Parts: sequence; C-alpha cells; structure tokens
Amino acid sequence: MSAKHPVIAIAGSSGAGTSTVKRSFEHIFRRESITAAIVEGDSFHKYDRDGMKKAIQDSESTGVHTLSHFGPEANLFEELEALFRGYGETGTGKRRYYLHSEEGAARWQQKPGTFTPWEDLPEKTDCLFYEGLHGGVKTETVDVARYTDLLVGVVPAVNLEWIQKIHRDTSTRGYSVEAVTQTILRRMHDYVHFITPQFSRTHINFQRVPVVDTSNPFIARDIPTLDESLVVIRYRDPRGVDFPYLLTMIHDSFMSRPNSIVVPGGKMELSMQLVLTPLILQLMETRERASRR
Repeated sequence: MSAKHPVIAIAGSSGAGTSTVKRSFEHIFRRESITAAIVEGDSFHKYDRDGMKKAIQDSESTGVHTLSHFGPEANLFEELEALFRGYGETGTGKRRYYLHSEEGAARWQQKPGTFTPWEDLPEKTDCLFYEGLHGGVKTETVDVARYTDLLVGVVPAVNLEWIQKIHRDTSTRGYSVEAVTQTILRRMHDYVHFITPQFSRTHINFQRVPVVDTSNPFIARDIPTLDESLVVIRYRDPRGVDFPYLLTMIHDSFMSRPNSIVVPGGKMELSMQLVLTPLILQLMETRERASRR
C-alpha cells in the first residue's frame, strides 16, 4: 500500500459486470480531475488467443481439463504483483493491451487476440487503476491484494454471472452456447480457488442479485435488467461510513446487516458514485499530504 502512489483495483470474473464499475470510476476521475494510469487485467494473461488454445489442447492431451484464464498457469501473477508494488513505490511501471476485437486490433495493425508491446505508464499520474480478474489474487508465492489501497469486488449472483457471460460471448464474440458452457466448466476449479477468495479481501463488494427466475442460466433468453435486480453493497470495515446519508440519498434502500446496504438495481451507478467518491478523494488527500513531505 502506498500513500504517495495509490493503487485502485476492481476484481471480478468474466461476465461479472466490472465494466459498469470501471465507468463509474472514470466519471469520478474526470469530475475530480484525477489522472489515472489505466491497466487492463486481460493484458496480464500469459498466452495470446492462439497460444491459449494450444495450451488448453496440450493440457487436455495429458488428462488435465482445468487450465483456464482464472488460474496461475495462464497468467502473469508475478508481473502483476511487481507492477502494483513498483507503482506504489515509484509511481512507474509497464503495461500492454490485449486486443479483443478487429476494430481494436486495426489501430495497432495487429491481429485480434494478440498483445501490444509493453510500454511505460504515463508520467505524473495520480493513481494506478486496474480492472480485471485478479486485482486481489493471492497464491502461495504471490499476494497482489496487499499492494492495493482500494480494492473493489464486483460479484453478481453466480447464475446471473453465467447468463451475462453466455450472452456476451455468443452475441459479441461469436461463440456457441456449448462452447461457452465448456469454458465455464473448465474454469470452475480456478474460479473456486483463485477468483472467489478475492472477495474476502476487498474493501467493498457490489453484488447484483436478480429478483427474477435465473434457475437455468444456460437457456435464459435475456439478461435480467438492473430494474429486475437488487445490489448488496458490503463494506469490510463499516467504521466511518455514513449509512444514514446513503439511505437518505438512495431511495428504497435498506440495511441488511451492520456492514451492508441493499439498493435497487436501477440505482447501482448512483450508489457507486456516492460510495466510491469519498474513498477516492480520501486517497487523493492522503497522496497530497505525502507529496508535500
């Protein structure tokens, strides 16, 4: 953790909806004139698209059917930890991008499914902002979470998470439902051991819970809307949180536990703004004081 060079991370699995939280952070950064070094979690995968396909084939040929983007074998956890630690110490580091689409790849004159070259982070940034799978990951040899100053989990109910992933991968990435289902099954071991434990290390979790039937996510025709959901916001440490203010500002919200507030799904982005803005400003105030010493 660093006072002078804070690290902010969003952790959430594929299809969890981390992009919604990322958008809220970007609004806050723009409104408060905060310059963030943006780092995408997919850029710390070990293999490009073709390489991952081959790695899975090689793994399965030996009888191992659990290699996935969720686990350490397919990611650069040591490099991610080094980035968080190094940025906290010096405000510098390196990043690259994973090119998902034809459009994104065209700008780099590369194939989709490849990585851009590593490059230095921009100079004189106020914080590092990471969004991806492993912002709070911990293994026997790596502890990424210890170097975060604000760690936010995005954790939809698991059936909702699967519905979102199936719809995204079939509609925008051209996969069949069967292929996406196979990916979900292959990832399950790593999901349990490397994704889920992160949400006990987060400072705040946003968990979207649908209030419509999602019993069989593999045949769901539509993703439940925000208005068909509730959002549970859980603080690891509720001390200093002005819950009466939040209850006043977010209509139809209520406390479910001393450290948790439940809000209507349609108020999710408003809730994020109200919850996250004071935390980010506190980090910036601490940074400014540290920089004057």
